[in-house]
Amino acid sequence: MPEGESPRRVRPLRTKLGWHPETFVCARRGHATPAAEVARLRPEDVELGVDLADGRRLARCLRCDVWVEFDPPRHPTLETLPPLDQLPVPRRGRPLREAIILRLIALDRGVHSVIFGALAALLFALELNLASLRNEAQRIISDVTSQTGQGASQGFIVRELHRFLHVGKGTVTVLAFTTLAYCVVEGVEAVGLWRERRWAEYLTTVTTSWILPFEINELIKRVTVLRVGALVVNVAILVWLLWRKRLFGIRGGPQAEERPDPALLFGPRAAPAGSSVAHRN
Repeated sequence: MPEGESPRRVRPLRTKLGWHPETFVCARRGHATPAAEVARLRPEDVELGVDLADGRRLARCLRCDVWVEFDPPRHPTLETLPPLDQLPVPRRGRPLREAIILRLIALDRGVHSVIFGALAALLFALELNLASLRNEAQRIISDVTSQTGQGASQGFIVRELHRFLHVGKGTVTVLAFTTLAYCVVEGVEAVGLWRERRWAEYLTTVTTSWILPFEINELIKRVTVLRVGALVVNVAILVWLLWRKRLFGIRGGPQAEERPDPALLFGPRAAPAGSSVAHRN
């Protein structure tokens, strides 16, 4: 490439939906541009970086393929770039998309953990104050039933308060500890999935499979948007984990993470056949 000429811009990787996961990750973490940190660039590094005649340096991001402008480093980390086969290439393409989806599942489990934790705290508080709350409920029932001309809303309140009076303390205790257990399990799943641990994928698959029959049973009793949405999300998570992460020996079991060949991505490009190197007048 002639000195002073900008390198050819490489378009970022595209998914079928036109979404750029590489650009999204680079926007959050920053670009991976090793050519910006070395003292000098060699001719064979032309696909990774180039020094322009005006003193600027253009370096290619190894994740999203965008060329970024830098000033020459004052304190370079290396004299030159390492060989291509030793170049650490960040995740891109399908491995990166799968890592993002795994993080989204982790966020879903984290939200569940917070909700179950709040519900467990509410149930424990209810257990501690159950006697006083029952007395208050009995007082309200007495006040409402002593009035004439009860409306439908008052009748509903009375029915619900009567149901509350028949709730045993043991039932509240069991519900509180069960909810707390769900909070802990969902939290462990969230942390493990965020850190991309294999055991967390298995744990999430087992717990999701275990809860699906209960969700289906509740959906049969009453169809609501929330129940349908929860069932669809959990089924999608279960299928994705089993198929994409190859759990329980599906599709031949786990595979080593794909690592792109740096020589194919960033190696010198062969000149087209029959092209002339120089033109003379």
